[in-house]
Amino acid sequence: MYYLLVFQQLIASSTHLFAKVVTTTMHPTVVVLYRGMFSIIAYGIWLFIRRNKIERIEKQDWLMLLLLGLLNMPMNQLMFVWGLKYTSAPNASLAYALSPAFVLIISSVMHGERLSVYKVVGISVAIIGTVVVLFERGFSFSGENMFGNVIELCASLTWAFYTVLGRRIALRYGAVYSTAISMLIGFALYVPLFFTLTNTTLPEVNGSPLFINGEQWFGLFYLGVITSGLGFALWYVLLTKLESSKVAVFNNLQPVLTTILAVIFLHQQPSLLFVIGGVVALVGVVITQRG
Repeated sequence: MYYLLVFQQLIASSTHLFAKVVTTTMHPTVVVLYRGMFSIIAYGIWLFIRRNKIERIEKQDWLMLLLLGLLNMPMNQLMFVWGLKYTSAPNASLAYALSPAFVLIISSVMHGERLSVYKVVGISVAIIGTVVVLFERGFSFSGENMFGNVIELCASLTWAFYTVLGRRIALRYGAVYSTAISMLIGFALYVPLFFTLTNTTLPEVNGSPLFINGEQWFGLFYLGVITSGLGFALWYVLLTKLESSKVAVFNNLQPVLTTILAVIFLHQQPSLLFVIGGVVALVGVVITQRG
């Protein structure tokens, strides 16, 4: 089970790199659109193969699936990809390393989970570390790097909601089926948002989204099929086996794995302030989990 958790985190960590590379030549809204198209094709094939074994969704669960779809693509994926256009892959992974703390807070508010002293202290330390990283290039609220970091933090928060709210649905209908339905709903909700944003953002894009080279297609395929397909499904599979907080804590691996991958493939060198802030944030999350 833990090998599967590490494998899922390796996929998640590589997502930061692929998305960063693709957004250097394509607008984030276009990236999410094509990523979503690859995802629904993959899940559509799975649904067709499993069509005789699929359980009918109860009427009262459709509202939750609608919310999960909204959290999935129009919110989480769009903010994640858009934030990466302005910040580094390691910074984005650090924001996601805070999702365990978000999961604990959400679980406490929604399910009455008691916050111990360890949890309160840990969350506070994690937030301090994140603030250090957010301002690693100076205390400016107008810088692009700061803008990207804040968006990634919001994406991490939506992922925490997707984790907590989706666990019951995954237990009820199965991990892959639940992910497939939420992905299909998410894409349906994203398409009109895409065309709305097109009128204000895409005229500034370098190149037409209709002309994509082989390297870009491969990146979009990887984001859609491997990360949104395999990665998201594995996440819900793990949630059916373990508690949300025990699964979410493995997001702590993302800054380490992403930084290593960025150094190897993108030749990015993390700053000293990033390392300090990252260590502080991770220590805070570990303290939180001990509570």
